[in-house]
Amino acid sequence: MPTPMRYIDEYRDPGLARKLLDEIRRKATRRWTIMEICGGQTHSILRNGLDQLLPESIELVHGPGCPVCVTPLESIERALAIAAREEVIFTSFGDMLRVPGNAKDLFMVRSTGGDVRIVFSPLDALQIARDNPSKEVVFFAVGFETTAPANAMAVWQAAREGRENFSVLVSQVMVPPAMRTILSSPGNRVQGFLAAGHVCAVMGYEEYEPVAREFHVPIVPTGFEPVDLLAGILKTVELLEEGRAEVVNRYGRVVSREGNPVAREIMAKVFEVIDRPWRGIGMIPDSGLGLREAFARFDAEKKFHVSNICARESPLCMSGSVLQGMLKPDGCPAFAKECTPAHPLGATMVSSEGACAAYYNYHTTVS
Repeated sequence: MPTPMRYIDEYRDPGLARKLLDEIRRKATRRWTIMEICGGQTHSILRNGLDQLLPESIELVHGPGCPVCVTPLESIERALAIAAREEVIFTSFGDMLRVPGNAKDLFMVRSTGGDVRIVFSPLDALQIARDNPSKEVVFFAVGFETTAPANAMAVWQAAREGRENFSVLVSQVMVPPAMRTILSSPGNRVQGFLAAGHVCAVMGYEEYEPVAREFHVPIVPTGFEPVDLLAGILKTVELLEEGRAEVVNRYGRVVSREGNPVAREIMAKVFEVIDRPWRGIGMIPDSGLGLREAFARFDAEKKFHVSNICARESPLCMSGSVLQGMLKPDGCPAFAKECTPAHPLGATMVSSEGACAAYYNYHTTVS
């Protein structure tokens, strides 16, 4: 039995990475296209040059697992409208403040007098509501299954306290329905998935097993360090070569099959499954979370009557094709020209987890 690794530098060990790369080259007898779901994995792959080190037979394409990137433009516009109101303190994680709407972002709202604050937890936003009872405090509840438990806990605690000046603008989405949408697309090229380890830490991986069987694709939950990612790629290649459509966990130090039952319980108490639109992709049935009726009074979209706000994407932005693995970021004609991190056309360029930002920052073809 191999000695378990204990320190972070062991997951960045160049020698071990080279051994895994050699094993991938040895095992890959055919061309395979593998999608890493998570934007954090995308950035780690490009930052460490793993896409350049893999054999030509292995192509990595980048999935929709960037929560900022898939937040619909109309949700951004609704956030901007709420944040501009005089009675509102609008709170958000920092990565949402530079995401462009049609004409401005949350930083611009703040520069013109809006009370927009960065928080590190939705419970921080709830504390702001306690400290400012005469203000309406809104938290922008964005993300995948990783952020949903904390967002649910904030709403549950607000209900317990009767904190009526707190609400959440919800844009929660879930990974498995997006995988089904990608695999069902006529242009799909994905033959195997690296699943996001932090999502699986919450939800487990049993919900991926029906996807693997139905679409005959292997799915491998893995982490974010170079050795984690290469080990995940190796296992995916092995499963593809053997024709095995299974879920195999390669992030055992964090992920179990059942996930975190406490986190899942609070999510189920506060949220229900609903249809959600994904930026660049469109409506995906049963892919989102919305507040249950018992917590509807904490729904900022209803409280501030912004449900009718719509928005229009830039015709130059091709982030939808990037998010579905159909196009590499540097294949977009606007990439690094009309679209840069300083002047982004879409969220995939501005987000710290966006694939376009990763290519702009790390890819060798970018001067």
